[in-house]
Amino acid sequence: MAPILEAHHLSKKFGDFAAVKGVSFNIERGEIFSLLGPNGAGKTTTISMLSCLIPPTSGDASIAGYSISKNPMGVKRLIGIVPQEIALYDAFSARENLVFWGRMYGMGGLALRQRVEQILGQIGLFDKADQRVATYSGGMKRRVNIGVGLLHRPQIIYMDEPTVGIDPQSRRNILDTVKELNQQGTTVLYTTHYMEEAQELSDRVGIIDHGELIALGTQKELTQMVGEQDVLRLHLSGEQPAGPLADGLCGLPDVVHCSAADHEVVLVVPEAETALAPVITRANELGYKVSSVDMQEPNLEAVFLHLTGRALRD
Repeated sequence: MAPILEAHHLSKKFGDFAAVKGVSFNIERGEIFSLLGPNGAGKTTTISMLSCLIPPTSGDASIAGYSISKNPMGVKRLIGIVPQEIALYDAFSARENLVFWGRMYGMGGLALRQRVEQILGQIGLFDKADQRVATYSGGMKRRVNIGVGLLHRPQIIYMDEPTVGIDPQSRRNILDTVKELNQQGTTVLYTTHYMEEAQELSDRVGIIDHGELIALGTQKELTQMVGEQDVLRLHLSGEQPAGPLADGLCGLPDVVHCSAADHEVVLVVPEAETALAPVITRANELGYKVSSVDMQEPNLEAVFLHLTGRALRD
């Protein structure tokens, strides 16, 4: 069976700035495909081209055989979009928002009313369906946003950073919803800068940075790129900047790659337990207090660090 989505050398320039540079990938029917990369990597621009919201500067893509350049209306009938920004009317209730957007899709009558009730159950908002969206938490708004994207039963749904800025419980609900949708047969294109989300959800992952797709494969295929190496994540106390510590640790014999992210330092090492003592000793010598340490087996963040020399969340 042909892939449901095929992107061929997609590029987008804004003036002299190249936001996306020749990105190519396929998505198979029924899979969850994640685009993983830091903020500014080109994920949202790629989604916007695949949604027919902005035209590519060069290249093309097709969804179930419909070209985004030549037949955008055919594409729009097949896709659902959950944008990074909340696209709801605060003065409306969840039910009213769903009815409004259903009519925008050309739905109506009994079929729309029944579908709205199905969606309210699916996103777990029956009990608050008639409250104004303005009273909702960020996580609840995100769930309604997902419901809007599902109303017309799309063949593939794009979810652009759907968990940004929400509490852990709401994030957990959204991740569970994504998995349930996929189990029901919906193909998902999911963008995120959270390594743990891509690891939990994805059949395959495309790693994107500075507008380029730098790696693509299953999680096993990608983690094999860094071999039998571990990840040490050092959490620093107080407001100490992590950059100088990362610079100071890079010269240690057991440190393969290192990067600073917020108040953390992420290290790729051959063996975490062996490397830990000299790493902590060196941190103390440099005047840093490490509050806690996570030791992890090879993961997608290690792949990104291996390929780019920096952490996913600089």
